[in-house]
Amino acid sequence: MDFLSLAKNRYSERYFDSKIIEQEKIDRILEAGRVVPTACNYQPQRFYLIRSDEALRKVKTVTNFHYNAPMMILVCYDINEVWTMKGDRYYESYNSGEQDASIAATTMMYEAEELGVHTIWIRGFDSKTVVDTFNLPKNMIPVMLLGLGYPNERAKANAWHYKRNPIESFVEEL
Repeated sequence: MDFLSLAKNRYSERYFDSKIIEQEKIDRILEAGRVVPTACNYQPQRFYLIRSDEALRKVKTVTNFHYNAPMMILVCYDINEVWTMKGDRYYESYNSGEQDASIAATTMMYEAEELGVHTIWIRGFDSKTVVDTFNLPKNMIPVMLLGLGYPNERAKANAWHYKRNPIESFVEEL
């Protein structure tokens, strides 16, 4: 499947099967997040695998948006490893961490889709609670949880998935 078709077909899965994802697929998904471009190639993205029963129970204490995914990847960035830019008048102390981690997460989502593993991007949580619950170092900034798994018999794209604004609403010539 070509990339544009893959991007159009991928949707946020809300109905996961309990089947465990094969390690070789997990390895490829993680590799996709490792090789992404980052600002000045600083590579601040960090991935925490959440797949034990205990860790998955902890997820349910930090967000209601877990969809019973059999595995999650907590995508963070190391605030000590980000590229920064001083002097931007809109962002007084800009850093690339959230962008870099988001590029990694998105790339992992598409690699998962290519491998037949469905995903959902989850951001409904308090970052401090996540850091405390998982006992992360204070320099780790959570960006999102990536729920992964195989779809169950109820799986289907949400109706909103197919609503797309026309290209003219996104593009303007300067």
